[in-house]
Amino acid sequence: MNDYDRIAGIIRYLDAHQDEQPDLAALAGHAGLSPFHFHRLFTSWAAVTPKDFLQCLTLERARAALRAGEGVLETAIAAGLSGPGRLHDLCVSLEAASPGEIKSGGAGWTVAAGFADTPFGPALVGESPRGICHLSFVEPGAEGEALQGLRADWPGAHLRRDDGAAGDLLARVFARDGVPAARPALRALVRGTAFQLRVWRALLRIPPGALISYGRLAAALGAPGAARAVGGAVGDNSIAYLIPCHRVIRETGAAGGYRWGVERKRVMLAWEGGLAPDAATAGDA
Repeated sequence: MNDYDRIAGIIRYLDAHQDEQPDLAALAGHAGLSPFHFHRLFTSWAAVTPKDFLQCLTLERARAALRAGEGVLETAIAAGLSGPGRLHDLCVSLEAASPGEIKSGGAGWTVAAGFADTPFGPALVGESPRGICHLSFVEPGAEGEALQGLRADWPGAHLRRDDGAAGDLLARVFARDGVPAARPALRALVRGTAFQLRVWRALLRIPPGALISYGRLAAALGAPGAARAVGGAVGDNSIAYLIPCHRVIRETGAAGGYRWGVERKRVMLAWEGGLAPDAATAGDA
């Protein structure tokens, strides 16, 4: 069992026992570890203690993050729709596939594709000559289905399996340390309409630990009545995490839907919330 599976199991346990307010010993017991080893493993994975991480899962924390982003995110989005965005400490440039590339399905390309572990479970990543063209989380036993999804997006391209290169690329995507300026920028290539491109580029302006609602995102794009269309564009994103559609939640603070599972979205939001500058200081649990 990898770390993500353990954390997902803890979240399911908390959902079923939240009224009991389980302590560190109870959580460790559910994970099948001693309290000491559970605390050390968890803190190594999340960079915050279990107590602080669990605080990041609450509706109150999500609502506070939404309120904190009011105005600031809209300004950042409006100022950066036509340029590259920021993701964690990586610079990501988002390019649109040309009509010819879409029509040919990437004919003449070789797409290096492979599976590797991430902090949120196994993932499939594909890199075309013009950048990362696919990133999806994969459930156990669904590798073939995931590859079919990549082939469906780029049917004319030749897929070359390279799990080692995939591991190196995903390590850059999910890295948490190092000097930002020393890291090469990542390029992402997407197929989409002009409106979808606007939504995805706007998402790149939302920093880790910050959240925005579907309605406020639509308003920031100058289309206050288009929350449903924004939600559709968010759901059509084929590049998980790198284009951070997981940072869009409902006005109530609830996580809402997610293409790769609401449980995974909640883990990602709490993981990033623990990295936010205003995250709670470390506690004893």
